[in-house]
This record gives sequence, C-alpha cells and structure tokens, in this order.
Amino acid sequence: MDDVKKASSKEKFTSISLFAGIGGGCIGAKLAGGKILAINEFINEAQRVYKINFPETKVIPNDIRELSGEDIMNIAGIKKGELDILLGSPPCSSFSTVGKREEGWGEVKKYSDKKQRTDDLFGEFARVLKEMQPKFFVAENVASLIEGKAKHLFGSPQLDMFGNETNGVVDKQEDTFYHTLTRAGYKVRYKVLNSVNFETPQRRERLIIIGVRDDISDKGYKLRFPTGLKNEITLEDAFIDIEHTKEELDECNIEKYAVYGASLDTPIGGKSEKYFSLMKEDPNRASRTLTATAGCLSAASIVHWENRKFSVKEAIKIMGFPKDIYLGDTYPNKIERLGRAITPSVYEAVLDLIWSDFLKI
Repeated sequence: MDDVKKASSKEKFTSISLFAGIGGGCIGAKLAGGKILAINEFINEAQRVYKINFPETKVIPNDIRELSGEDIMNIAGIKKGELDILLGSPPCSSFSTVGKREEGWGEVKKYSDKKQRTDDLFGEFARVLKEMQPKFFVAENVASLIEGKAKHLFGSPQLDMFGNETNGVVDKQEDTFYHTLTRAGYKVRYKVLNSVNFETPQRRERLIIIGVRDDISDKGYKLRFPTGLKNEITLEDAFIDIEHTKEELDECNIEKYAVYGASLDTPIGGKSEKYFSLMKEDPNRASRTLTATAGCLSAASIVHWENRKFSVKEAIKIMGFPKDIYLGDTYPNKIERLGRAITPSVYEAVLDLIWSDFLKI
C-alpha cells in the first residue's frame, strides 16, 4: 500500500475513526493526506486485520459504550477540541431494512464474530463527538436511514415534519439523530453519495453526514459535498489486469449449491426470479452492491457473469481497496470484511474537500 503510505505522510490533518472496521474510511483519509491517530473497533477479526495492515495505529478494542471521549483523547495524545476530523461508521443492520420502530429495537443480535445491540450506536457516536469536539466529523450509514419509515429516526432540518404520532410513538425532533448531532455543537449536512461516481466500479449508495463545529461555521465556513464524476468504470475495465490461480477460482466456485442453478437461469445484468438477492453482474457496467453475505458461497448475492462468486482479487477492485491489502485467512472472512467496509474513494473526496475549504477561511 505504498500509495496510501505516501499520501498519509503529508499529514495535512489528524483523524480518529470509530467503528473503523478494516479501515476503508481510514484509507480514504490517508489518501486525502490525513494522519490516523487511533481507531476504535469492537469486532475481533476486524481488529486483527486492521493491526496487520496498519501496525503503527493505536487500536482501541472496547465497546464504544465503555469509552468516554476523554479516554479516546488520552490514548491518542490530544486535548478536547484539537482533533481535526472524527470519522464514524456505526453498524447499520437495524436500519438496512427498517420497518416499524418497535420491531427489533433494543435487541442484541449477532454481528460478525460477536453479539451486540446496534440501533443505539449512532447515539454513542454523537456522545463521543460532543465530548471530544473535533473541528469536523464525517459519518456514514445506509441510504435507507433517510428513506421511507426510517426518516423519523434520522430527522431533518425541516422541523414541521415532526410531532406526528405513529403506532403510538410521537416523533420529536430532539430525539432524532440529526438533532442530536446539532446539539453536540455542529452545523450538519447530509447527502447520499454513490461510489460509482468516485472512480469505483460499484453502484454503492451510502448516506454521508458531515458536520462543522459551530465556532468554525461562524467564521464563514460552508459545508459542501464533492460532485463526483458521471463516467462509470466497468467491471471489464476494472478486472483487465487480474490473473487467477486455480485455487483462487476454486474458492469462489458455487456449483454444488442451489444458487448455481438459479444463476444459470438468470440473464447477465438481471435478477434471479427464484432468489431476491441473486443478481448476475454485467461486465459492461459497474457492479451492484457487494454485501457481507457475498462471502457465503450458498447465499444469494451478486455473482460473476461466469456463474460463480467474485474472487477476492475482483472484490478488492469492486471496493476500490489497495490490491495488497490483507483481509483475513478464509474466503468468507475476506469478502465479509470488504462487504462491511466503506469505499475509500468516497471518503477521500469528502475529506479532501472539507480540509481544502477549511484552509481557505
């Protein structure tokens, strides 16, 4: 990862990442010239993988609920208000297919190699943000957090949308994620960005939330998002330099599973009539979203037009990670780590714009 190390050596700004995973957002920050002081990650395997790739970074393994902002700052060697940018990508399983607020809310569920309640983690991010008071923050979550039934959870600058009663629950603006972030002392903006517009061969939409501390905003700083490119990198172009060994192709072979037959019946670029999540990708387009379940050979997910799962080398290209990234020891683990990650190119563009605008005020 020479390019990542070279960019990060510029040390334009300091950053700490919460819910860091294997470091997709951190790689984006490093490519934008950021220095990662420390990360927090709860999942054991993600911690192990991160440490191998970035041995120089302090890894805080605690559940975020056990940490205060002061704890994190002490480990990173900084004081309140000194950090430039706080990154955070709270696990989003509770919002990915959100229905009624009461359904599953507060439950402890299996998450990767641990069990954890995840629906309150956005609030924990806001708590740490308030305690640390960095100049900026960037958070990421699923696009569905601002769509449909999930809108009452996230909130909006439009105050008149709230105060309605739904299923016996009164939605109040002060209870929403958006308002909690503003009460932490920040001006907040949000937008759904698609990785395909940031030189990544994947149509992956994610909600990106950015915030600037009120005192910096008062000096005239205006939050904005990068435009991104309209041209699409196709899978065929992205894979042009990939060569596979027999072992690499064997580990993504699905011929002994039911999804293989369904894949044979699915046209290139189409969706399976039998399995909702089974989609055969088109080499002349960017892929659809790579998910954590794509590493399970028997599970329905995006598949290669040759009726197999994508190889690890191909999945790395789809996510826009460095080709020499270490991901784990087994095919399922490697793909899961990628499927849970942030595409680095989106964070690189967002952070580069935030910091370049800050230097102008």
